[in-house]
Amino acid sequence: MGIALVTGASRGIGKATALQLAREGYTVAVNYHHNIKAATDVINQIVEAGGKAFAVRADISDEAQVLAMFESLDREGEPLTALVNNAGILFEQSTIENLSAERINRVLATNVTGYFLCCREAVKRMSFKHGGKGGAIVNVSSAASRLGAPGEYVDYAASKGAVDSLTTGLSLEVAAQGIRVNCVRPGLIYTDIHASGGEPGRVDRVKALLPMQRGGQPEEVAQAIVWLLSEKASYVTGSFIELAGGK
Repeated sequence: MGIALVTGASRGIGKATALQLAREGYTVAVNYHHNIKAATDVINQIVEAGGKAFAVRADISDEAQVLAMFESLDREGEPLTALVNNAGILFEQSTIENLSAERINRVLATNVTGYFLCCREAVKRMSFKHGGKGGAIVNVSSAASRLGAPGEYVDYAASKGAVDSLTTGLSLEVAAQGIRVNCVRPGLIYTDIHASGGEPGRVDRVKALLPMQRGGQPEEVAQAIVWLLSEKASYVTGSFIELAGGK
């Protein structure tokens, strides 16, 4: 099945996706930025279950590190057949009037530029014109791209809006090159990212406002990602799956 690169795979949705992809038979490249201990834990879980995985460190906002990461994949002896663009950052809740240029640029560098860089390098390895055999890409966006996250994370929401546009544009560019590009838009999911926003209990505070009246689990998002990467979704590209409890 080849290599599946999952960025931000040491926790949350990325971790759940890495574990499920390994069960499907992929060799999983577990990307992490800082936390080697968490990445090693994911790899150990995969190996103990009979799967294959290895760690690749990179800050995806840094082009040199992204290039080095993909070059390390080239040395693994298996083709890259799947990319899950999942790594992302979020800062404390704030209104737009209090946002700094530094914060906005940091969010965009990781959540937008990082996704573009990883897509670029994946296409160079998957596309027919570059000698590849095709592949699939799933970008992890957010329901915030539709809802705007007013008073909380408009910068984050805007970055995910860019991810949506990237998904649509790239899917059209590379459809004839054997590459499918799709997107998932999670809503309120129980992950550590809410702590980064200064409110670890945000899901429990807001869940009553959802039609389904509960938060989602990372594994529920991972199932959708794995399906989009699979042959079961072989005629699906440029599509978005909402995983937001009905909102």
